[in-house]
Amino acid sequence: MQQTLHLGQTLSFDGNPFHDGFAAARHEADGAVLVEDGRIQAVGPAAALKAAHPEAARIDHGDHLILPGFIDAHAHYSQTAIIASWGKRLIDWLNTYTFPEEMRFADPAYATAVAETYLDLNLSNGITTAACYCTIHPESVDALMSAAERRGMAMVAGKVMMDRNAPEGLRDTAQSAYDDSKALIERWHGKGRLTYAITPRFAPTSTPSQLAAAGALFAEHPDCAMQTHLSEQHEEIAWVQELYPESRDYLDVYESHGLTGPGAVMGHTIHLSDREWDALKDSGSGIAHCPTSNTFIGSGLFDMKRAQSLGISTGLATDVGGGSSFSMLRTMATAYEVSQLRGTALHPAELVWLATAGSAEVLRLEHDIGRLAPGQMADMITLDLASTPVIAQRMGRASDIWEALFATIMLGDDRAIAKTYIAGAPA
Repeated sequence: MQQTLHLGQTLSFDGNPFHDGFAAARHEADGAVLVEDGRIQAVGPAAALKAAHPEAARIDHGDHLILPGFIDAHAHYSQTAIIASWGKRLIDWLNTYTFPEEMRFADPAYATAVAETYLDLNLSNGITTAACYCTIHPESVDALMSAAERRGMAMVAGKVMMDRNAPEGLRDTAQSAYDDSKALIERWHGKGRLTYAITPRFAPTSTPSQLAAAGALFAEHPDCAMQTHLSEQHEEIAWVQELYPESRDYLDVYESHGLTGPGAVMGHTIHLSDREWDALKDSGSGIAHCPTSNTFIGSGLFDMKRAQSLGISTGLATDVGGGSSFSMLRTMATAYEVSQLRGTALHPAELVWLATAGSAEVLRLEHDIGRLAPGQMADMITLDLASTPVIAQRMGRASDIWEALFATIMLGDDRAIAKTYIAGAPA
């Protein structure tokens, strides 16, 4: 197979910067990534790789920074059209905007059109993989998975399960949710680069019988992902206590139904008790941090420092459309601001890790994506560190890569994404 040498600045990681320090990051100002048959074969200094592989085709990205593609650990593709809807609290937002829009996904043509738009927006923002909530309609899963498969993308997605506290037309049953999800697992899980996610929306919209059905599916298919929402807002937590009075706390609802453990991704996790923090750690469950959503809907400030000190796998997420941007750069910037408000300044290396390797780890895809490293799929982006006049003038005063990168994180948008590659092919 033809080898291709991508030349530019490179940023790779030997370890997790939260635990191993910033020395875990490897920056090459004149670096290269060797790609063959869709996978990365080598990363290192350009001179060495050019000498070792003189026959390789070359793509020169100049001063652009080559990174792994961004990985969105929690999003609702069905909310693409209602992003940036005027500020409501969570329950109001669902009833006013989300549920009416999701009703439309019973129409396969509509679901397909939104799926195409959603993936195009992701790719233009350098997001090469996402974990998506679809709607209760199996057609919504078929639309997204088909569109991702055509693009050769790694995608994690599943049919939402809801059998109460939702409008007529957006409710299934415990049995139909199980049957539909099982059929979708057989149709899509492991096909190409696709992963199915068992997806009870959140405890208030599922009866105990439905959560038990979801837990049974997770036990039967432990290599699937499981995604849901946890402790996003105080009103939500109080509602869960009313609906599940026998449970110790919100997380216990999921624990008691077999919905925690490796592969379980809890969205938000803002207002946790000490017991819940410890239980997340002990179970091996992961967290999807959704900073733009948490600020936009007024949910609260996620405690990144505590999650990392406990060693809980944590990824970064746009939470489109409760999240206010498709840009992972904007999401990283808000994650920085949220942590600042909690008294912790995240380093650019930590922000990049969360948006790439961290999210891959949460989704149990770290063996395949999330880093520039031999054996990884060549899902990559090239980042223009001078994409706008204001960024360019700031970058011109940067003393090192971290200052330059931080300016793009804080000020950048889709204009900073110069190229996006899926398995080595331009997207």
